[in-house]
Amino acid sequence: MSTENLPQSPEQPPRKPRVAVVFGGRSSEHGISVVTAGAVLRAIDRTKYDVLPIGITRDGRWALTADEPERMAITDRRTPTVEELAESQEGGVVLPVDPANREVVYSEPGSVPKALGEVDVVFPVLHGPYGEDGTLQGLLELSGVPYVGSGVLASAVGQDKEYMKRVFTSFGLRVGPYVVIRPREWQLDESAARKKIIDFAGEHGWPLFVKPARAGSSIGITKVDDLAGLDEAIAEAQSHDPKILVEAALRGREIECGVLEFEDGPRASVPAEIPPPETHAYYDFEAKYIDSTPGIVPAPLTEEETAEVRRLAVDAFEAASCEGLVRADFFLTEDGHFVINEINTLPGFTPISMYPAMWQASGIAYPELVDRLIQAALRRPTGLR
Repeated sequence: MSTENLPQSPEQPPRKPRVAVVFGGRSSEHGISVVTAGAVLRAIDRTKYDVLPIGITRDGRWALTADEPERMAITDRRTPTVEELAESQEGGVVLPVDPANREVVYSEPGSVPKALGEVDVVFPVLHGPYGEDGTLQGLLELSGVPYVGSGVLASAVGQDKEYMKRVFTSFGLRVGPYVVIRPREWQLDESAARKKIIDFAGEHGWPLFVKPARAGSSIGITKVDDLAGLDEAIAEAQSHDPKILVEAALRGREIECGVLEFEDGPRASVPAEIPPPETHAYYDFEAKYIDSTPGIVPAPLTEEETAEVRRLAVDAFEAASCEGLVRADFFLTEDGHFVINEINTLPGFTPISMYPAMWQASGIAYPELVDRLIQAALRRPTGLR
């Protein structure tokens, strides 16, 4: 029998990929993560993607939040929180741990769990521990859900400044002098641990920078000009991380460069320079996000210097086995060498952040940058690769 004249059932339009934007988190960078999420939510092309905003509260609860990026902004020098955006103070979002099932479920006490639909890719905009350090990435690998950014190993290396420097050194990248104080050293013999830092200062001179070993965005960092300020700086760093890193000050210019994964591999943006902030001792959290100290994009470098720092940024990306995106931070020392300070595998991504600003100057606007990161994540499988 011919079927030519029979009524045809209309074809269902293909489902748009669903992007879960996960933000907030348990680290001290919770607030700036919420600000970043607002910018990403504004930029995602809603004609191309469905979006599910998921906030993680400061105590670790996964909350369903309103898709209202206008509420995710710094107001009166104060960053927003997931608790303010959550649709319920008790409900929780649960990701599947079965790679064959990407259905996200929302439940509240005393209510029947509600399916929120499948998630095709996660865009994590968490900074610091419990998000940028490989922990969330491991959960997503177990769930079989693709995600933006680096995998477990690269995320962990990018978060721990000690092992980051060890990896870079093994690949021939220059790093500055540093010393690490681990928690056990401090607990067993506080005097010996302090002497280790004082001896380091005797060798390399003051000032020193005392940092949490596994934090970012300049939180918990103190510039120490002499012995009198050392104990307070150590206490401040240890309030964020029991493992601390002490670095010698490098004389030179601060240069940053963005790396983005394209179809044919990683490429570097034009670099930027971070001038010394006029009202801050160094480029700290408030200078970055609250007072919005502007960077110079592109950095006023020679052609040779620009080519060199772009090459080194990609080398750092490859050395740590990164994926998706990285911001690489360097010092251009007075003797003309680039010394890598650190990488950020989930760098600041607010509209005023340097990573999107460098790509804007390289010809890729913020919405296209977001789209490229999502597409790169959708191209990659989870698991070993």
